[in-house]
Amino acid sequence: MSEAARHASSLRAELRRRSTHPEVLRYCTVEILAKNPFHASLEAVKSVADRLRTLTGQGLDGARLVDAVLMPGQGTARVAINANTTGPELDEQKGLANLVKGLFSMYRNPAAHEPRLHCTVTNEELLELLTTLSMVHRRLDSAHVTR
Repeated sequence: MSEAARHASSLRAELRRRSTHPEVLRYCTVEILAKNPFHASLEAVKSVADRLRTLTGQGLDGARLVDAVLMPGQGTARVAINANTTGPELDEQKGLANLVKGLFSMYRNPAAHEPRLHCTVTNEELLELLTTLSMVHRRLDSAHVTR
């Protein structure tokens, strides 16, 4: 078995073990198979923004998108992961919104503006990111969406 095939097989096994969300894999499998963790991380993070736009019909991007659809304002967030009525529920909702904004800032924004040579993403970091993004998508799976 070639090194590339062993690498792909090893990563696939670990992604299966971690129950990586299919929506994450839909966006970055090609990059994973090409042994390109930098671009895999970029594409995987884009999956969340694309999903939020699809769920809401909203055309925004980045932090503006997250603030418009995930952050509770004067009432329930447009994509609500809970009832958004108690303090702890609002904290949880804000926490998810801040986590998503943080992932955008950490992985999508630098990758879009900096040369790949300056942005190293290891395989271990990629696996951790994909696991985190899977958790985000699972929360979105059960979210209540107001268009």
